[in-house]
Amino acid sequence: MASFQRLISCIFVLFLLSLAFACEARVLLENNANDQGFVRVNGAHFELNGSPFLFNGFNSYWLMHVAAEPSERYKVTEVLREASSAGLSVCRTWAFSDGGDRALQISPGVYDERVFQGLDFVISEAKKYGVRLILSFVNNYNDFGGKAQYVQWARNAEAQINGDDDFYTNDITKDYYKNHIKKIVTRFNTITGMTYKDDSTIMAWELMNEPRNQADYSGNTINAWVQEMASFVKSLDNKHLLEIGMEGFYGDSVPERKSVNPGYQVGTDFISNHLIKEIDFATIHAYTDQWLSGQSDDAQMIFMQRWMTSHWQDAKNILKKPLVLAEFGKSSRDPGYNQNIRDTFMSTIYKNIYSLAKDGGTMGGSLIWQLVAQGMENYEDGYCIELGKNLSTAGIITSQSHAMTALAHLVKI
Repeated sequence: MASFQRLISCIFVLFLLSLAFACEARVLLENNANDQGFVRVNGAHFELNGSPFLFNGFNSYWLMHVAAEPSERYKVTEVLREASSAGLSVCRTWAFSDGGDRALQISPGVYDERVFQGLDFVISEAKKYGVRLILSFVNNYNDFGGKAQYVQWARNAEAQINGDDDFYTNDITKDYYKNHIKKIVTRFNTITGMTYKDDSTIMAWELMNEPRNQADYSGNTINAWVQEMASFVKSLDNKHLLEIGMEGFYGDSVPERKSVNPGYQVGTDFISNHLIKEIDFATIHAYTDQWLSGQSDDAQMIFMQRWMTSHWQDAKNILKKPLVLAEFGKSSRDPGYNQNIRDTFMSTIYKNIYSLAKDGGTMGGSLIWQLVAQGMENYEDGYCIELGKNLSTAGIITSQSHAMTALAHLVKI
């Protein structure tokens, strides 16, 4: 009798294992099936395989930097796996690291293959877990090199440079930047066996993380740069979507809209910059705890709601392009911070995103800043979220993911 019971137990265990393998295989098959089409834009909404595409997503800028060291790649896998489990379907990350530690581009046109293979790994893991990527080409800030590194390289080549904002106008810096774009877009992935420009895992390219220009606050200089670079990207790759990477600050083209800004301009013009036809969708960022530092949570939320609504109206009525809230968060370094404050803030923002998306799909989704893996305390910037640790926040994120997925089947275009 005991041997018979052991036999039954063994059969039951084998049955459970077969179910587990079948479920994992089904998830991978579903992810691969969903990954066959490129995300497209149809008027003011996203589409995937002919159906409306709405999403909940996240930022993890560090993926390539970490994956450049093979022994640390498990952190990339952990975040993408947990994000996928939470229904997060889009991730924004850097496809640049110019000079410095673990540089992708060591000097103009000279690349570290080891770091490039880290980016190959990021894309292959994203494909595995059904997460689409937005890849940014360069930074406005000095972190990971940025436009300042390009300017320094141009100075080394004896170019006449007045300041970092010459990045947008100097022929040498523009040529360096175009070369980097071409290097990324035409890269052959050593793991997937696909060229980046042919891989639908990549949802979109981004020209720059948060472009700003102190030399010309009108937005005209950046407008000319966006036009030139957007045309160049599309000449290399007309399959993927393209966005600028803007925060959403208004410029001179619609003067009355400047009152929506948090008291200042940064050299961009949300409307004129996004009217460029090669730009497929608009983005905004929002850090009310930084922009309105010292003001109450209620005052910050009032600003936030006006910020989202005004850009949604302009995207729908003037740009006629989708809109994405591509960065937002609540810092743990804010005075009086606690977990409930962040959760309440995120819940309110998510409700607003859902409400705006419900009206025609112009609001396509949002990307929280930012997700990290376990043991990444050295990346802590105040906004980091570890899904396996911050369980209440993870629950809010998962609920929003499910809501946006369900809404995609109901939204009237």
